Amino acid sequence: MAIDATAMADFYATRRGVIAARLIRARLFGLWPDLTGMAVLGIGYPAPYLRLWRGQAARCIAVTPAQMGAARWPAHRPNLSVTAEEESLPLADVSIDRLLMIHGLEQAESARRMLREAWRVLKPDGRLIVVVPNRTSAWAYLERTPFGHGQPYSASQLGRLLAGALFRVERRDVALFMPPLGGGTILKTASLAERAGRRAMPQAAGVILAEAAKDVAGVMPLREPRRRMVFVEAG
Repeated sequence: MAIDATAMADFYATRRGVIAARLIRARLFGLWPDLTGMAVLGIGYPAPYLRLWRGQAARCIAVTPAQMGAARWPAHRPNLSVTAEEESLPLADVSIDRLLMIHGLEQAESARRMLREAWRVLKPDGRLIVVVPNRTSAWAYLERTPFGHGQPYSASQLGRLLAGALFRVERRDVALFMPPLGGGTILKTASLAERAGRRAMPQAAGVILAEAAKDVAGVMPLREPRRRMVFVEAG
């Protein structure tokens, strides 16, 4: 079941949502610490995460799929967010350096069409990070949070989907080890749970992150074989 942008905003306004965003942002920053001067795009519900790079990037834009509804970003500032059909992004070909997809792929009506559009707008040397709910985690089955909606994935499933869309996974990571339910004590120990979980039980993470590059070689036409002319004497 899909979740709309209003419910997303409500979750991220809670203490649990604030901590979840902080834990995931830490992993995103580890993958992309410096995007100075780049064109950055977020697809899905990226508002809690794009602030990592807004001060660095030349352009930083959020696109919310039409089925999720409008989501303003950033708050109380000139709006940098648009709503669009997932298979028709209002962006030029090869115009984006870095693309973050979070609360997007699992919510998509067609994951392949969404990835096809991501491939179209990314530059040849661009990079994509996809964040999806981990299907083996309790987060994927609790509808009180955005991570409990849509299609969760295993790391291998996500890798195959990206490969089918002509992306090559280069790095993987995980995040969100605190339980999706629990009181103040659970929230206070979230950072400790994150460190322990990464060491001892990475398969229990709430989300999977995959950084991928465009597999340009996968669409390069084969070189036409050299034709050899043979002259035959007429009889």
